[in-house]
Amino acid sequence: MAISALNKRRWRNFKSNRRSWYSLWIFLILFGISLCAEFIANDKPILIQYRGEYFTPIFHFYPETAFGGDFKTEAIYRDPEVKCLIVTGGLADPCYDDPEGVIADAQDGEVDGQKIEKGWAIWPLIPYGYSRPVDVPGAAPSPPTRDNWLGTDDTKRDVLARVIYGFRLSIIFTLIVTTLTSIVGIAAGAVQGFFGGWIDLIFQRILEIWTAIPQLYVIIILFAILGRSFWLLVFVAVLFGWPSLVGVVRAEFLRARNFEYIRAARALGVSNSRIMFRHVLPNAMVATLTLLPFLVTGAIGTLASLDFLGFGLPSSAPSLGELTLQAKSNLQAPWLAFTAFFTFAIMLSLLVFIFEGIRDAFDPRKTFK
Repeated sequence: MAISALNKRRWRNFKSNRRSWYSLWIFLILFGISLCAEFIANDKPILIQYRGEYFTPIFHFYPETAFGGDFKTEAIYRDPEVKCLIVTGGLADPCYDDPEGVIADAQDGEVDGQKIEKGWAIWPLIPYGYSRPVDVPGAAPSPPTRDNWLGTDDTKRDVLARVIYGFRLSIIFTLIVTTLTSIVGIAAGAVQGFFGGWIDLIFQRILEIWTAIPQLYVIIILFAILGRSFWLLVFVAVLFGWPSLVGVVRAEFLRARNFEYIRAARALGVSNSRIMFRHVLPNAMVATLTLLPFLVTGAIGTLASLDFLGFGLPSSAPSLGELTLQAKSNLQAPWLAFTAFFTFAIMLSLLVFIFEGIRDAFDPRKTFK
């Protein structure tokens, strides 16, 4: 599909805005890293070789019995006994007595005079997940160390792992909510502004009532009945977020519907839907895109605020808002506050710069060199 000259100009304008261009690349790198979070921060190995067979614990469930253990529950791969079983090829008795020593002896290919088929495991760069506590000495939260680069939280979960997973969760939530909110809000504003009259009047009264509903109370009631979940939170955010775009889109359509080229299109028998979204909407996109940075930051702020108040995602979810709450509750652990602050500051700044560049690229009055 060929790119039109107009879109080429917009792309050149966006690339010429260096702040937006570099922000886009930094954001894509960070988001790409977070999309691979299971391969970067996980308490399960990426790949295991055991008795000549290969296992991928990240993608599949393997009980401890698969490696010569006694339990049919999922193997705890960081357990020294499980590590010993993998290395020694399921030689159970010595592993239960002295797993660390057996692992060291197994490097020569035999244990207690018995030939074994050595196994191995490839671990992620950060060998901790976002939900399982880390076995480190001292009281929680523990400060940053060589093993836990950003320390642990008040339940001894690795903070860096939770930041990586929480960054991905926040961005995915924001993209979904912003996309759905924009679709609903633009469609509603276009219908109001283009047709006007009683349709506009009725929609305006509905909007006045809808925006007066207290969002937090509705969320509390829904979560009390249905339980907390990611998709329920997305639904509620879209439910109360779409009116923010209606006013701008409606004003642009009210202004443009009486232009000469719109009257000419109507006289030629062009359908209303084609006039609305082919001829009027592109002219309204600059004003609409102006609000996108606010929608994006608002979606992130909504998720973080609800998690901070305890009405967001389940407590086990890797939430940046929950990390902020921990920072407030543990003032003696400043690394939690610094981590939450810099994570939000970097994420919001990059997104605002990117959408500012998109807005300016669609503005015909702005041209960058």
